[in-house]
Amino acid sequence: MKIPILNELIANGTYPEILFWIGCAGNYDARAQKITRAFCEILNNIGYSYAVLGDEEKCTGDPARRAGNEFLFQMLAIQNIETLNQYQVKKIVCTCPHCFNTLKNEYPELGGNYEVIHYSQFLEYLISTQKIVIKPDDKKAITYHDSCYLGRINGVYEAPRSILNALEFEILEMKRSKENGLCCGAGGAQMFKEEESGVKRVNAERVEEALQTGANTMVANCPFCITMLQDGIKEKNQQDHVMVYDLAELILQNQNKV
Repeated sequence: MKIPILNELIANGTYPEILFWIGCAGNYDARAQKITRAFCEILNNIGYSYAVLGDEEKCTGDPARRAGNEFLFQMLAIQNIETLNQYQVKKIVCTCPHCFNTLKNEYPELGGNYEVIHYSQFLEYLISTQKIVIKPDDKKAITYHDSCYLGRINGVYEAPRSILNALEFEILEMKRSKENGLCCGAGGAQMFKEEESGVKRVNAERVEEALQTGANTMVANCPFCITMLQDGIKEKNQQDHVMVYDLAELILQNQNKV
């Protein structure tokens, strides 16, 4: 699959409509790489104009800042801003809500001002405007997990559900969803450190709530959440019965490729 690189496009005199910010997980984690490929394949199928930074993309610095390393965050942020400004980037789409939050809400204070969109909002727009045409399979019951960095921090709840409705899934809400959604346990740099002591792992608690809905398909919009939910399902020995998907993967499975 061909994924366009921004500096190569610009060298040929082409400026893409959006920059796809892949993020650390999307670049290096095997499970998250599938989400990256699914999103790119959706865009390739409709001939959308996009590009990625490739080797020039560095971590946004989100984990460093959450862990208290402000110096490292600012160093990474300034390097990224210099790169983005050099290419006069205006519009960025992120599949990772952690990158989305940092680029959107924290880079402006350092001089990085861009239109930043989470891919759930972007894909909802492409579906609603018929740029992405989908043909849903048989209606299935699913449950949807709100990631903290998209939901509670940025207030985005309806775009992912609008996509699932367009795909004609029946959404079985967990007892804690939307504004009351429960964290997967990986945010705030928790993904990269030892767990703190407690009576139960957070992802185990969340998976129990998901299983209580009776759905055998879980959907999320964040690579960290997907990893934590899958780990929780394995802990419950339900990996042969319950699957975890990203929104982009479900769209790709149902995209009408003209």
